[in-house]
Amino acid sequence: MSAIATDLWQRLAAYEIGPRAASLSFADRLARENRWSAEFTRRVIREYKRFCYLAVAAGHEVTPSDAVDQAWHLHLTYSRDYWERFCREVLGVSLHHGPTAGGQAERARYYDQYAATLKAYEDHFGESPPADIWPGAARRFNTDPRAFRVNPADVVIIPRKIGYTMFAVAGILLAGALAWEGVFG
Repeated sequence: MSAIATDLWQRLAAYEIGPRAASLSFADRLARENRWSAEFTRRVIREYKRFCYLAVAAGHEVTPSDAVDQAWHLHLTYSRDYWERFCREVLGVSLHHGPTAGGQAERARYYDQYAATLKAYEDHFGESPPADIWPGAARRFNTDPRAFRVNPADVVIIPRKIGYTMFAVAGILLAGALAWEGVFG
């Protein structure tokens, strides 16, 4: 890293998002809103800082992973901190969030940008990005966009494998009950 890049990374690494005295910290809120463990959240925040570093240092537009984008979205809600402290003092530039306008051309553009972001990550940090936070482009643009937020107070969330098993058992029980009714009914 150049001296300028090293200085930027040191500022990012030292930066803490949001007010220090808040009873609900940025990390706590990010974990709660995404149902992430504290450890995973800590790692996502580190990757968000790496993404922001790349946004300044890569020399081209960069695209975040879905997890990193969640951190970015929440950070933007801390608007004074984001614009006055983070962009001005830490990054030294304004970092705007530009969501897709939709369509095939935009999809291809962001797909290519994401691939370039992963490559820039390896070039700048000397390692591959963690796959659980930075999945491949196919997952990022085919699976992750189908996600939506649910309030667990309103629904029961059952992992897919358990749900399939429950449906299979229910089907077997129903078939058995119908057979029993046919024999003894």
